[in-house]
Amino acid sequence: MMIAPLDVIALLTPLLVTQNHWRGTLVNAGLTVALFTTGGLYRPRRHVSFLDELPGLGGRLLASGAVVAIIAAERHDAVAYVSGFMQGVALSAGLVVVGRAFSRKLLLVARKRRWVEHNAIIIGSGPIGVELARLLRRYPQYGLRFVGCVDVASRQGAGALPLIGTLGDLEQLTSMLDCEVLVIADPDCPESTLMEILLQPASSRCDLWAVPRLWGSRSHGGYPDHVGAFPIVKIGDITLSGPRWAVKRASDVVIAALALIVLSPLLLLCVVATFLEGGRGVFFRQERIGRYGKPFKVIKFRSMRPVDEHESQTTWSIAHDQRVGPIGRFLRRTSLDELPQLWNILRGDMSVVGPRPERPYFVEKFSVEYPNYAMRHRVPVGLTGLAQVSGLRGDTPISDRTRFDNYYVENWSLWLDIKIVLRTVAEVFRGGGR
Repeated sequence: MMIAPLDVIALLTPLLVTQNHWRGTLVNAGLTVALFTTGGLYRPRRHVSFLDELPGLGGRLLASGAVVAIIAAERHDAVAYVSGFMQGVALSAGLVVVGRAFSRKLLLVARKRRWVEHNAIIIGSGPIGVELARLLRRYPQYGLRFVGCVDVASRQGAGALPLIGTLGDLEQLTSMLDCEVLVIADPDCPESTLMEILLQPASSRCDLWAVPRLWGSRSHGGYPDHVGAFPIVKIGDITLSGPRWAVKRASDVVIAALALIVLSPLLLLCVVATFLEGGRGVFFRQERIGRYGKPFKVIKFRSMRPVDEHESQTTWSIAHDQRVGPIGRFLRRTSLDELPQLWNILRGDMSVVGPRPERPYFVEKFSVEYPNYAMRHRVPVGLTGLAQVSGLRGDTPISDRTRFDNYYVENWSLWLDIKIVLRTVAEVFRGGGR
């Protein structure tokens, strides 16, 4: 929260000296912040050290300055101009280093005096958990206040670290102790059991850190974080919330609005074609299950008329139904029957990319048969999804779809959404629909 604004101020300081190079200064600031972000220099850390960050800072400052200087030299064939710009780059780089050293020192002081600390529960009461608890109690500079340890019931009273509850109590303890951080040490349980607990609402809102199982091995990625002698890694968010959710929702609104405008002639053609084949009632509304299990009405172009509502809700696929006419079959094969769902996206019922929405009958059925199926509803359902562009549509295993959907939820990024949209467009042109 403090470091990024300080970096931006330092990078823009040359504008106070001269405005002759304002374009280059702005580009240099934007590129540097982008390089810092991709290099992990804004990620939270437990072990804070300015000297650990210095090589990464220096290399990225030099790279950004060199790129912008080369562009400036190409645009302005004047040594004096480039020299003046590089003086500004040198000034801003020096201020970034000074600002980073100051902010790190201030953070350490705030942690040691316990002005800044977060309640933490350790998951696991084995030797690693015991040592981590001791380190957090003794060294406040890690910014974590140890409030207790949880593990399976069989370890109660068996270790040197008394438990405040079992893994089953974690959800309640997280809320009761105002816990903000969970640290996975060495719990005596399968990973599937642990993940099911961590995905509960209160637990999933906590920051999640873990001691790698192969912690004796050496990592070559970036500069490692640690608590004492134990390496520790931050687990990426396993829920889509906060700024990440705001970015996804904003992109959904923009894409859906533009698509409705650009594709309006095509939508009109689909309306006319559906009317000519099946008469009035060109739109088909059906109840589906959305985010957090909330039902909503999905809108599609009608490709056939079911006998009754029960058939509509419980028939798995109509791909080979003889009642589907030529136009309906074409709309389904090209996925054009899904276009009205752009309105569902604008309403907030759906997203452009996400797990495909399913009917209540099948959601209940699959949730019983596949334990991880319900976890896909942590995010809004989508017009297209990773499972669909990976060939998992129609009569394909639900277990495979569930794995792909949950992978998407836990590894979401804006670029992943863009890739899925591009692959969906390719599928439409190939006619790879149902």
